[in-house]
Amino acid sequence: MIDALILLAAGFLAGIVNAIAGGGTFLTFPALVAVGVPPILANATSAVAVLPGYVASVVGFGPALRMLPRRGVARIVAASAAGGIAGGALLLVSSEDVFAVVVPFLLLAATAVFAFGNGLRDRLAASRFALAPFGIASSLVVAIYGGYFNGGLGIVLLSLYALWGMTDLNAMNGLKVLVSVIVSVVSVATFALGGLVLWPQALLMAAAAVAGGYAGARLARILPDRIVRAFVVVTGLAVGIVFLLRL
Repeated sequence: MIDALILLAAGFLAGIVNAIAGGGTFLTFPALVAVGVPPILANATSAVAVLPGYVASVVGFGPALRMLPRRGVARIVAASAAGGIAGGALLLVSSEDVFAVVVPFLLLAATAVFAFGNGLRDRLAASRFALAPFGIASSLVVAIYGGYFNGGLGIVLLSLYALWGMTDLNAMNGLKVLVSVIVSVVSVATFALGGLVLWPQALLMAAAAVAGGYAGARLARILPDRIVRAFVVVTGLAVGIVFLLRL
């Protein structure tokens, strides 16, 4: 019962955080590890738990997505699907020991990108260095990361789009959630085929995340974004340090 309450609370809070600022994986992943789920299984199960929120977001960003060039979006979708499968397959062949070593550094790196994401995007957008818009290679690399470890994927994607020269945040967010859905669906399918998903825990957290996403949409109107972002950063740092100390 205590484990179920922990997972429900983590899923609900993750739904709220994802609706307002992103970074809900920083809550679902450690919660699963805290109740005794091995890191690789926790990563795969967490990806399932946050997927419904991504799908709901795509619907909300439909008008923004329709304004983007169809061929460019089609290229990104194809590259993201391939990268998600590759990242998921990479997780399948990773041992628990290897993943346990990698995960604290991924958590801390994702937290750093989350914390400095806005400034990073602004600097990238203003710099002379830029990648080709709707590039297949850059989309593939980021999707492989997302398929292997979903944490911080949204912020990494926004930074990539800034490198492409995109400035419309609404369009960037729409493309971000679409890619997140593609990467999550194909990687989750890979995880499921590999037997890495603990479905009772995943569905329990997913249901709570949907409820949290609904509540988060309302809280977004009254709760300052900086408070939620600070909560996510502190949580990410704490979890990353805990996993680092466990090595």
